[in-house]
Amino acid sequence: MTRIMHFIKSMTLWELLQGMRVTGGYLFARKITIQYPEEKTPISNRFRGLHALRRYANGEERCIACKLCEAVCPALAITIDSEEREDGTRRTTRYDIDLFKCIYCGFCEEACPVDSIVETQIFEYHFENAGEQIMTKEKLLAIGDKYEQQIASARTADAPYR
Repeated sequence: MTRIMHFIKSMTLWELLQGMRVTGGYLFARKITIQYPEEKTPISNRFRGLHALRRYANGEERCIACKLCEAVCPALAITIDSEEREDGTRRTTRYDIDLFKCIYCGFCEEACPVDSIVETQIFEYHFENAGEQIMTKEKLLAIGDKYEQQIASARTADAPYR
């Protein structure tokens, strides 16, 4: 009996009709297309985008050159060089992140003891020339300065869950 049913289904193209039924169901359903530049989709507060280095309120950079972010980075995308200052504290002389290597895992952000390196909610960025994917210390600090209000508000909103 199953052979006969299989023969009838193959002759009537039963699988094709089932597929057409699914397609027809979506043909008249409500469309969910977003007109991207004008409309934005909601972003999760767990989203990890462009990196930024933060400063303290007095303008001093937060990074103490502990190199934990460099050590924990699974993609080896972070390069840090440091030197000791006159007052005995360490600060970075070079802080580079290669965004082509970075996998945006957030380990650098979690490892930082002073909340210096953060991943922002910024996802609209691009590179036009070779070498622009290397985010230097100056670029990272500029991003941090520009978006400090957004970063600080996101950090305080996530505080109970950290």
